[in-house]
Order: sequence, then structure tokens, then C-alpha cells
Amino acid sequence: MARLQIDAVSKRFGADYAVREVSLDIADGEFLVLLGPSGCGKSTLLRMIAGLEQPSSGRIMVGGNDITDEAPQRRDLAMVFQSYALYPHLSVEKNIGFPLRARRRSRAEIARRVREVAGTLELSALLERRPAALSGGQRQRVALARAMVRDPGAFLMDEPLSNLDAKLRSATRAELIGLHRRLGATFLYVTHDQVEAMTMATRIALLNAGSVEQVGTPEELYDRPRTAFVAGFLGSPPMNLFPAEVISHEGTLRVRADGIDAALGLPGGPEAETAVLAGVRPERLRLDPTTTTAHGRVTMVENLGSEELVHVSVGAVELCVRAPRPAGVAVGEEVSLRADAADIHLFDPASGLRLSWREPDAPALPDQVAVPDTPAAPDESAIQDVTASVA
Repeated sequence: MARLQIDAVSKRFGADYAVREVSLDIADGEFLVLLGPSGCGKSTLLRMIAGLEQPSSGRIMVGGNDITDEAPQRRDLAMVFQSYALYPHLSVEKNIGFPLRARRRSRAEIARRVREVAGTLELSALLERRPAALSGGQRQRVALARAMVRDPGAFLMDEPLSNLDAKLRSATRAELIGLHRRLGATFLYVTHDQVEAMTMATRIALLNAGSVEQVGTPEELYDRPRTAFVAGFLGSPPMNLFPAEVISHEGTLRVRADGIDAALGLPGGPEAETAVLAGVRPERLRLDPTTTTAHGRVTMVENLGSEELVHVSVGAVELCVRAPRPAGVAVGEEVSLRADAADIHLFDPASGLRLSWREPDAPALPDQVAVPDTPAAPDESAIQDVTASVA
């Protein structure tokens, strides 16, 4: 097992950066997921760690040893590819044992390790078959077994479940979680699927255009996103984001937009206005006929079985409400929506950085959060940018 350290690693193709100044510290035994949209650089970063791409700058360390210039076979890392990369002419047994044969291990050792790993992944009954006779999930387990057989320092996985159907993906995801717990090994896992990231990771590193937007637990990224990009990427459906203003009205701070007027639960200072990008999760919006927070017209209702997604046009903004089924509303109906102050997120409209409350004369802290739950007495100068820090 090994600790992985990525120190200011960049990768350029010509003048363009695929990965820019990425630094990560992945603890021994951690399950860290590299998450982001297609083209954000996550697979390129994984390939540099594996030794399949050479960084333009920066260092990569495993267990305290600098491996930046080491050949892939000398890095003590096991790679599991999206395409499985199994040898079609070899049996399952020989596919699993191939890394040990390449290292000229004894037949007895190879046979023992193959039996152990095959038993762990429930492949013992399939050892004589060839890949063509296996299902997609079975092939994925063979690829995992081939990675496990030599007991590597860490596992690198590049979207290993993307070729599976939804039901098999869910089952294999559960298998991977259980495997990580049993092995206690370091897993670095690349995906664009946020469900995989949220359910499997001990921590997530969310990438955007080659840079890290935020690193933290799934709960931290979902509940307290450091940027509007993180807020808009995580969640299905994602956070409702809309331009608004924070005003001080009759001694309290409020968020206002066309058709929206929500209290932030904080005393206000002098009358003033500050432009913001406001956000609220769909499940935190509630249909409430007694509220004065927001009013609009239902434009669509999506039936998800146990829940419904209610789309509401409020002024120039389309808000989505996630509600238990039946929500009891119909297309064209006028509805009122409510959100609690603690569920309203604020971001700077120019930089996208999260906004934080502070005492008027207190210095800003880089790790302040934007949940307006501190009973301070801010004025409009209390709303300011927070630089997103990366662990």
C-alpha cells in the first residue's frame, strides 16, 4: 500500500494545457475519485501517474519516492482500463496470472496467487473460460483480478464501469466498495459519473479545464461547494443558480431577484445592494402556498417514480423542485416556493467563488463558508470573495 503525492503537475500539448498545476495528497488506503466533465484532464492526470504520459512539469511520488521519470513497470501501480484490455486468446486464469509470469515468478506462486484473487472476486468457476465467453461484469472482475494479483502499492482505474449497463454498473460499484474495504488499498479512480463519485469516494477531487476546483469529502462538495462550477456540476438535477442581489431592507439582509424575495436570517447594515449568483438545491425548495419567497408558474412535471421534478418559471428564471410524488401540482398552475436561509448559497458572479459572511472589520479567512448561519451583524462589506483552497 502507498501514499500518492502529486506536486504541481502540468501537462501541455503545444501551447494548450490539458492539466495545469495540480497538487493532490492521497493517503495510504484512501479511495480518491477524480471527477469532472469530459476533457477536463482527469484521464491525462491518471496516465501521468501510471507513467503512460510524461508530465511537462511537477513531481509524482509514491510512498515518498519520486517516480516522475520511472518506467511504468517500475512504479508498483496497477492500472485498470475502461476497455478491460484482456488477452482474448488466453484463459481467465492466464489473464490473471500474466503480470506474475512477466516478472518470472514460480509456477507455484502464480497458481497460489491466482487462486487467492479469483476466490476474492468470485471467479474460481470461470478460470478455464476465455474473455469472449464472459459477461461485461465478469470481464471487469478479471481486469481487477489481474491488477490485484501482484499486490500493487495502489490501484489506478480509468472509468472501469462505463461499458456496463445501469444494473450491472450498480452491482459492480458495490463490489468495488467492498473490495476496497477488504484490501485497505489506495484507489485512484477516474469517472465523469457523479453517482459513482458520491457513493464510492472517501474524497473527491473535482477538475475543471485541467485545474482542481475543490477537494473534499462527497458531503463537503455537495453541501458547501466552493465555486459555482462545483455547485452546478454536482447533483441530479444540479443546483438552481440565478443572478440576484443581496439587499439590506428594514434591518435584515435579503436575496432578491425577479419574483424571488428570500430572507438570509442576518441583520443588515446600511441600505445597499450587492450583485450575487444565488443558488439552492432542488430538494431544498418546497412547494408552500403560505410563503412569500418565490412565485411562478409550473412549466413541466417529471415523474421519477417515488419523486417528481417540478419545473417552475419564476420571472426570467427556471427553478426545479424535487418533491415526493405526488407533488399535487399541474402544468400551468401558479405556485409558491420556499427555501430556508441556511439552504441558500451565494457566489461571486464574476469569479464564481463562494461568498462568505464576516464581521465588518474582521479579515477574511480562506476557509470560511457561505452558509449564513452566524448571528453576526454584517453590513454590505461583509460579503466578499473567498479564495478556494485545495487540500
